[in-house]
Amino acid sequence: MQVVLQELKPLLHLDVMTVTGQTLRDRLAVPYTFPAWQQVIRSADKPLQAQGALVILRGNLAPNGAIIKRSAATPGLMNTSGRAVVFTSLQDLAARIDSPELDVTPEDFLVLQNAGPIGGPGMPEAGYLPIPKKLSGVKDIVRISDARMSGTAFGTVVLHVAPEAAVGGPLAYVRDGDQIALSVDRRRLDLLVDESELARRQAAGLPQQARAERGYEYLYQQHCLQVDQGADFDFLRATNMQR
Repeated sequence: MQVVLQELKPLLHLDVMTVTGQTLRDRLAVPYTFPAWQQVIRSADKPLQAQGALVILRGNLAPNGAIIKRSAATPGLMNTSGRAVVFTSLQDLAARIDSPELDVTPEDFLVLQNAGPIGGPGMPEAGYLPIPKKLSGVKDIVRISDARMSGTAFGTVVLHVAPEAAVGGPLAYVRDGDQIALSVDRRRLDLLVDESELARRQAAGLPQQARAERGYEYLYQQHCLQVDQGADFDFLRATNMQR
């Protein structure tokens, strides 16, 4: 880790506090020479790829960001638009994804709502939505959700959409048939719906969601932060931490 951090040092915010009670600048203030004898870690001037594996997307569908793993996505799907096929929950996904009646084509975008930190709850590893059985032979399709997925998964999968659907993020107001534009090159994720129509949907409010009344699940739903803030409990955030 020391090697990785030293190579990334010019890109880091060095004055942030670490769990050791020292800033990152302090932790990296040691004599350093890149260990050229090893071949597992590349030096910053000789990266494995010219571009990073992950891309942060923003747009009216993800005001606070979303993530796509560019290195695992299909090039032909990374800059395109498609019709939304919406699943409102993990239960809805399980019930309908393989239905012969599902209205879906390879050009559509699968959208999963309410699988984020609060909606899951817990942001389950559900972002790798399965390709519907009726699309047998299709290897990849654009998938969008507020969930997460394994780092070893393949596909054109947009994850961690923030704010999540369960707290009223724009993802909550996507409907079947809406057009969505994805542009990895422009780092954009946009819902192509007229603003007046979006305002009408928002005014109608969110569907009533079941909420825990006690226990850990209640604590989680009441106090978990959004993914762009770390998806941690709000009462665990450091305040006025000093060296």
